[in-house]
Amino acid sequence: MKYQNLFYSSLLAASITLASCSAIQQGSQPQPQTMAAVQLSEIGEVEGISEYRLNNGLQVLLFPDQTKETVTVNVTYRVGSKHENYGETGMAHLLEHMVFKGSPKHQDIPAELSSHGARPNGTTWTDRTNYYETFSASEENIDWALSMEADRMVNSFIAKKDLDSEMTVVRNEFESGENSAFRVTLKRLMAAAFSWHNYGKSTIGARSDLENVPIDRLQAFYKNYYQPDNATLIIAGKFEPKAMLDKVKKNFGVIAKPERELKPLYTSEPAQDGEKRVVVRRVGDAQMMISAYHVPAGSHPDYAAIDILTAILADTPRGRLHKKIVKAKLASRTYGFSFQWAEPGLLMFAAEVDKQDNLEATAKAINNLVENIKQQPITEQEVERAKRQLSKNFEQRFNSSEAIALELSEWLGMGDWRLMFLNRDRLEKVTSADVQRVAEQYLQRNNRTTGLFFPTDKPAKVDIPKVASIAAMLDGYQGRAKVAAGELFDPSFDNIDKRSKNFSLSNGIKVSLLAKKTRGESVVLNINFNQGNETALLGKGDIADAVGAMLARGSSKFNRDQLKDELDKLKSSASFYGSAVNAGVNAKSKRSELSDLLDLVAHVLNEPRFDQAEFNQYKATAKVDIEQNLQNPQSLAFNEYRRRHGNFDSNHPYYTPTFKEALDIVAALKLSDLKPFHHQFYGSSDGQITLIGDFDVPAVRQQLETLFGQQKSPTDYQRIDRAYFQLPVQDSQFDTPDKENATFVATLALPVNDSHPDAPALQLGNYIFGGGFLNSRMATRLRQQDGLSYGAGSFLRLGAKDQRTTFGAYAIFAPQNLGKVKRGFQEEMTKMLEKGFTDKEVEQAKSGLLQSSRVSRSQDNELATQLNSNLFLQRDMGWSKDYEARLAKLSAKDVQAVMRKYFSLNKFSYIVGGDLAKTK
Repeated sequence: MKYQNLFYSSLLAASITLASCSAIQQGSQPQPQTMAAVQLSEIGEVEGISEYRLNNGLQVLLFPDQTKETVTVNVTYRVGSKHENYGETGMAHLLEHMVFKGSPKHQDIPAELSSHGARPNGTTWTDRTNYYETFSASEENIDWALSMEADRMVNSFIAKKDLDSEMTVVRNEFESGENSAFRVTLKRLMAAAFSWHNYGKSTIGARSDLENVPIDRLQAFYKNYYQPDNATLIIAGKFEPKAMLDKVKKNFGVIAKPERELKPLYTSEPAQDGEKRVVVRRVGDAQMMISAYHVPAGSHPDYAAIDILTAILADTPRGRLHKKIVKAKLASRTYGFSFQWAEPGLLMFAAEVDKQDNLEATAKAINNLVENIKQQPITEQEVERAKRQLSKNFEQRFNSSEAIALELSEWLGMGDWRLMFLNRDRLEKVTSADVQRVAEQYLQRNNRTTGLFFPTDKPAKVDIPKVASIAAMLDGYQGRAKVAAGELFDPSFDNIDKRSKNFSLSNGIKVSLLAKKTRGESVVLNINFNQGNETALLGKGDIADAVGAMLARGSSKFNRDQLKDELDKLKSSASFYGSAVNAGVNAKSKRSELSDLLDLVAHVLNEPRFDQAEFNQYKATAKVDIEQNLQNPQSLAFNEYRRRHGNFDSNHPYYTPTFKEALDIVAALKLSDLKPFHHQFYGSSDGQITLIGDFDVPAVRQQLETLFGQQKSPTDYQRIDRAYFQLPVQDSQFDTPDKENATFVATLALPVNDSHPDAPALQLGNYIFGGGFLNSRMATRLRQQDGLSYGAGSFLRLGAKDQRTTFGAYAIFAPQNLGKVKRGFQEEMTKMLEKGFTDKEVEQAKSGLLQSSRVSRSQDNELATQLNSNLFLQRDMGWSKDYEARLAKLSAKDVQAVMRKYFSLNKFSYIVGGDLAKTK
């Protein structure tokens, strides 16, 4: 359960937010309402999302989508880290963990989530906290989810015994964030940027507060904010609105409206009157800089122009920072993002710099670039390009009801869910003059946090405008016409096989087309070409990786910027990839643009540019990426895991190098090697193409034949086997001084594949042991019971064509707890082998796995991946149907017998990464 950011979640995953003050009131809770007293009012509707309100204050948003076989339930509370008081930092996030501990009607929430095959999580941010689960659309699942969310809204245990164990889990999450140079630097910068407002405090909180917060203060915080009048229930997916509203009234309507009154927060950040500077010195292998500028709240009219300004400056590869900083070799990577919050936040620009280069020179160059836009005005072309990109992103998100259900939490945190649509409208109206104005207004030295304070004769303060009234801003807002709805699609194995059209192109490439009406007329495309053979590929694995990375960096017709422009014009996205043994693309588009997208994809795969400047940037970025892993205990441990299961010579295409070897490999790469590799291996006639969505089958079939049906690689394809071998029992340790978080991995190899009679039992046994959501044996022991690890579990990688499977168990933890973590794993493994599983565990696991599989088949991108794999393996969905039928028949005794057949403590190898001095 990570606390979430708005834009750069992949970078910030776990360490960025803040806290403010709260009016905590305790008292007797009002009595529940009778059903007769429950009232539900219809408020309005915008673009398919309908708003209702119960008389206890609960806001309800319904977003029916019959194209999905799933339902997403998302409860958002208008409380985040900014509401925390002195000594309470991290309380909102800690409470998020505690709410998973159970309630009177739902005493083991993790087990229920797993047994219903749900995809759940909870996230905490500055202005809001939310809990959600996506599950297969059935009446039983819907009733369960609504009952659970209603009960834990006001009846969660929030018990002292749970706090004692969960506090150490959250502390471990805190420690894992301390391993990241980016998160640590950003946390220090935020604290400097905000002198008074709680946005300057990290959402995860201070370690001392986490370790010492009294249970009564946590309970008071819960009772104050977790109430229907401070929450929004969002339901999206396949359901009938009237019946859903009846269920909402039954489960949530009877909750009494609280008698307490929430006091508004009033602390605001004064205008900054001089640049600030923060310096962090820690062990690491790459340099980083971040510059932050105060900007208005996310609801302010200026924010649309700020979004576009961010894209113009920070997009890769079309942004000014990339062109002026990365191409000038002042940084290996640049990026930018903003925190779109309920109150004035920050716009940031960052760069990663090789440790041998001059970080001060890079910081100076970036600050000069962003603060001197008056000398290099924003162009209309830049604005239109950014608008196309942001518009495409919005449209693609809106094609997924699940994505919108989660996105709405952010806008609710800002003040009103309709802001999502209003912000889209504002984006479309932004002009170059608007962007120029906000750039000159906010990107000033005295509004920047990266420098020192210097006296000045004429101090220049940047006053951040306030939003007077969101309600007035949205008064009468109607939105636009609803997005085109799709058909009701049954994701059963039989129906998928029935609806799929499978055939081969003239040269043998296999194709699977599943045409159906989809929301927004969306289409998902997967193309995978198999290439080469073991003899031809020896010594060329590193070249192959570089060729794959260069595909998206330009073609014979388009440079890197222009290629992204073309995708934005087509309102499409495409992710190209390439390795020694395959190459291809995963893409999303819509019916009207699909033909042009297919032409573009074929062109990029067949005619990459291999530009020298782009190649140099690729090498520089790859070097810094590798260097950042040199002292990362998790990266080191899992890289060693991959190496253990490789058993290949260093010139083999499957070889996994050490990070130090990888640095030498990158340094030795030559552009002159890339074109010959592409000519020798690309254009394969052995491959798979899958499309799912709204398209014309005959037209697509003809176009695929024209684009790909005649190609033939000069080198014949022959699959390289990965034969099973017994993994030597050998332990490894990687010392990473000054890292507060360590990683433990236990692993072995098994001589089976997914067609083996024992495969279903192995999958089920692993799910119970370490694969379920929070309630697996590993998670229950190391997280819930012992409070040692934020993340603990196991994974099973079943081979398909090879009679080979890998198993791994893992945990992250404070290094001084290594002995306890290892002992916990060994004791749970011994318990599993000696006593097996209970009938209840097995039945719940089967339910969870089978429902999770159905949810996966309801997601077009995941189904496309499965159909593509089926083409390669020469299977249909009937194979999966038979597999799941075998899994459904398993008993607890069956599972124990198979686990005992393959698992033994003396077969495991252990890999540890961390500060070894602390493990003693």
